[in-house]
Amino acid sequence: MDVHLELDCRGMICPQPVIRLGTRYAEVPIGGLIGVVATDVAARTDVPAWCRMRGQEYVGEDSAPDGVPRYVVRRLS
Repeated sequence: MDVHLELDCRGMICPQPVIRLGTRYAEVPIGGLIGVVATDVAARTDVPAWCRMRGQEYVGEDSAPDGVPRYVVRRLS
């Protein structure tokens, strides 16, 4: 997936990846994609929960080139 903004959250622990997402998602246009690359296993549940609470779309999970999970969010508002 092509993302407009990729956040490198490797090494960050909960809740830092979603805090970073919350402070930066408005940098992409509405309809744009944000990738959150995170090594913290909690991000797998935290990113979709953040999307539900903030009214954004959780697109799904894929991997960064180095195999680290990447959680993809579409900005809706």
